[in-house]
Amino acid sequence: MVAFHASALDGVARNPALPTPLLLRLLAFDGGGDGPPRHALQRAGLPEPAIAVILAHPNPGARIDFAMSTRAEPAQRARLADDPSPKVRAALAYGPEWRDPRTTVAPLPDDVCARLLDDPDLSVRMALLDSPHLVPSFVASLATHREPAARRSAARAWEKLPPGERSALLADPAPEVRRTAALRECRRDARITAELLHDPKSAAEVMRRGLLHRADAERCVAERTHLAALAENPSLPTDLVERLAVDPDEAVRLAVSLRPELDETRRMSIDFTVEAFDRGDVEWVRDGLADPEVLRRAASSAHPLLRRTAAQSPHLPPDLMRLLARTEDPLVEDLLGMYHPDTPEEALMRVYARLGGTFSAWMAETHPRFPREGLAARYADHPDGNYRRLAVRDPAATPTLIERLSHDPAVWTRQAAVGDPRLPLHRLREALHVPELASSAGSNPALPEDEIAAVLDRADVPA
Repeated sequence: MVAFHASALDGVARNPALPTPLLLRLLAFDGGGDGPPRHALQRAGLPEPAIAVILAHPNPGARIDFAMSTRAEPAQRARLADDPSPKVRAALAYGPEWRDPRTTVAPLPDDVCARLLDDPDLSVRMALLDSPHLVPSFVASLATHREPAARRSAARAWEKLPPGERSALLADPAPEVRRTAALRECRRDARITAELLHDPKSAAEVMRRGLLHRADAERCVAERTHLAALAENPSLPTDLVERLAVDPDEAVRLAVSLRPELDETRRMSIDFTVEAFDRGDVEWVRDGLADPEVLRRAASSAHPLLRRTAAQSPHLPPDLMRLLARTEDPLVEDLLGMYHPDTPEEALMRVYARLGGTFSAWMAETHPRFPREGLAARYADHPDGNYRRLAVRDPAATPTLIERLSHDPAVWTRQAAVGDPRLPLHRLREALHVPELASSAGSNPALPEDEIAAVLDRADVPA
């Protein structure tokens, strides 16, 4: 297949105006052993005939792509639970791999998860237990499962388990289950903490979170082992916190500066350094991203890592969101653009201007509040092609301007213009045969049905 025919076909797979008969034709395509284009398999709102074609597709890769679609309904993906290929079932069990923080992945129904957990293939069972998409109630239900790996996973929902099940896991016959349970329970049990401190595999986590006897805390400070982790420990006595606040190790001082009990004056009196691109992910703030009091403390702090963690909350009230948008911290702006639905236009534009071509810039540009009106007048003649591309977003851009931009020296600008439905039809047809423009042209919703069919013909997709 000629490369640009394949590229045009990939564009057609994304085309929102793709008619169902041509979609079905495309989905049945084997692609020389590669299967249909992934975008066709992971479209939103696939009709039932299309799903039937995918479920029966002879290429397991096609079924895997559908199993991992963020756009398919869980009940649709669940129909692969009896697929003959363990690779397909494992893909279904793990679920979609996604990077967009604004995308919510709906979990599979509990009964389907239970079936996959009883799958005869170990890879399927492990994929389910590793999935980030399991609901806490299902994870908690694993506490009495016959498989040790499942019981170990139940510890992730430790606070939801009744006391009897927590006790059973702490006394489980499998050592790895007992250890995982103990790492959860040590947060409120000093005896378990003391025992785990002798396990080299557990020491750092136990020092960070375990309930410490004072004698153990003093010994850990004296031995200077995992001291930065110890500096985060909520049960560390106040005098030891103060000692670590002036420790010669910068990482230790930084950890102390993030403790939740410190007031702002004490926090900022500590000598710490934060790197320009350190997101922080401060645990007590991350755990409180829906808590108004936690958000207010973190967002109004002068500590960059508290602000950066707070910026990851979609629940920030308007005043805190505006406060963070004015901090002149580029990473805060990046995170607001990723997570908050009401990020100001000017902050989104600053992210785009600073990081054009990166994931953060893409998140800013695809944000629902990214500006549209007036962009043609401002940027159509800008010296930077990355800005000229923005002119295509303007509803007031004329077909003449869109056609002009489809010949722009910058390839990204040409591609944006060719994908716009205002592009004159003669130029759209021409772009289908230009290698770097074929994909964008194929995705253009103004592409006539006969032209879409011709793309399929040229790519040797059987009728």
